[in-house]
Amino acid sequence: MRSQEVLGQAARLASSGLLLQVVFRLITFVLNAFILRILSKEIVGIVNVRLTLLYSTTIFLAREAFRRACLSRGAQRDWSQTLNLLWLTVPLGVFWSLFLGWVWLQLLDVPDPNVIPHYGTGVLVFGLSAVVELLGEPFWVLAQAHMFVKLKVIAESLSVILKSILTAFLVLWLPYWGLYIFSLAQLSYTTVLVLCYVIYFTKLLGSPESTKQQALPVSRMTDMLPRITRSRAFVNWEEAKLTWSFFKQSFLKQILTEGERYVMTFLNVLNFGDQGVYDIVNNLGSLVARLIFQPIEESFYIFFAKVLEREKDATLQKQLMIHPTSFPLPRPQEDVAVAAAVLESLLKLALLAGLTITVFGFAYSQLALDIYGGAMLSSGSEQLTINLQVDPHVPSAFSYQMRGAGPILLRAYCLYVLLLAINGVTECFTFAAMSKEEVDRYNFTMLALSSSFLVLSYLLTRWCGSVGFILANCFNMGIRITQSLCFIHRYYQKSPHRPLAGLCLSPVLLGTFALSGGVTSLSEVRLPAVTPRAFAACPLSLILGVPFVLCLKQPDKYLLPLPPPIKLWDIIL
Repeated sequence: MRSQEVLGQAARLASSGLLLQVVFRLITFVLNAFILRILSKEIVGIVNVRLTLLYSTTIFLAREAFRRACLSRGAQRDWSQTLNLLWLTVPLGVFWSLFLGWVWLQLLDVPDPNVIPHYGTGVLVFGLSAVVELLGEPFWVLAQAHMFVKLKVIAESLSVILKSILTAFLVLWLPYWGLYIFSLAQLSYTTVLVLCYVIYFTKLLGSPESTKQQALPVSRMTDMLPRITRSRAFVNWEEAKLTWSFFKQSFLKQILTEGERYVMTFLNVLNFGDQGVYDIVNNLGSLVARLIFQPIEESFYIFFAKVLEREKDATLQKQLMIHPTSFPLPRPQEDVAVAAAVLESLLKLALLAGLTITVFGFAYSQLALDIYGGAMLSSGSEQLTINLQVDPHVPSAFSYQMRGAGPILLRAYCLYVLLLAINGVTECFTFAAMSKEEVDRYNFTMLALSSSFLVLSYLLTRWCGSVGFILANCFNMGIRITQSLCFIHRYYQKSPHRPLAGLCLSPVLLGTFALSGGVTSLSEVRLPAVTPRAFAACPLSLILGVPFVLCLKQPDKYLLPLPPPIKLWDIIL
């Protein structure tokens, strides 16, 4: 498959994933706002922090390394061995769910059953849902490897919509069920997700005349099951070794990704109610990052992994395929050039989106929280403020800090989103191009980052409250970006391509961002938009669209287009 075709499929996958994430996050966004006004913030904290952490940790440790290894490009691949390797995620998931479930029930503080009932059932069901989802892992990898975009869209759409409807119905009619509500919804989500993949492949493999079926490495459903043969090994040991390298890395990356939740869960620096508030602000702050950056990172990791050969830098990639008649085929040169152009364009896109969120998030954080969660998020706890006031006309310093905790958290997260945007692009290329030895060396760096993050987050949280989690994340994300940039620089050092030039924006655009940030910050101080009506009445808020207007009028100046016939807008749209 030519690199241009792979790029086109990756672009469609990214755009479909982007649309899918927008719909899902909007549904979740509205659902959380609805739940926040009915259930207590303690239940929200238990579900969104502790139980979700159990589920995500089990899933991540059981499958992340297998996904990255089995989606990497290889000269030859026996799909029966790859599928055998993927089925190992199920017993691995069972082990992690049992072990982590025991930790959650026996070693961690159990919430008061009078305040949060059915905690034990919630732990068991969330662990079970992780194992159920792993049953569909071979089908998911096979679909991703062959770019079945519609399947992913339909499967995740149905599962998320059903989960949202079931949650809303149970919260509205049976709110006293507590954690039963979220446990049933989570189990229904994973069950429907797996069934969609199984039913799709059952119908596809039952149609021999289908073009897609002829392109698949399996011809019937029984070929998807693990098989033992005497003629070859059960798994491809090169893939298994690469999986082990990614597994060690995934364990460390999980600590960095969910580090603040681990600190909150195991060190008890925040109570369940404060954990709920922090998680809500965290989800709101990372909304755009999950909507835009995550599907782009996942889709273009597949593109880079298919186009580039591991253990070869940019110069050696050109010598990868030589015709026996000594005439070099143009494809390797085209692959390297397209990969460099795509990386440069993605870096510019990530930097532009991240700067926009950072600049305008500072001024409109309080407004966003007031619309989403009301005074509890935008102004803190009213009861606590009244108790701390000595003079009704002069609020105390501590009560003022509590009222500003929500906006301060969201403003700090806006800076973190900028780093997330850049890191997602650089790491998706780095992980796709690294050799096994480089992955192992990177693991030591991740180990140091994980240790420093845990210590730094604990110290900063003790010093400046929950915002310390975000500051610690910013520090570690900056180190990870530096590591990835160094790798990309070495990778293209001997080639004529310079994809890191994508991080250099036009001085005019940077000046426009600075002007917009100054004007919106001034409008927040002089004319605070504490309500939607006040925001709409503020003419200075119109400055919000200036940078995007400049980019849309002159896209070639501010966003480097890809080589023809593929343009950057084809990737996004």
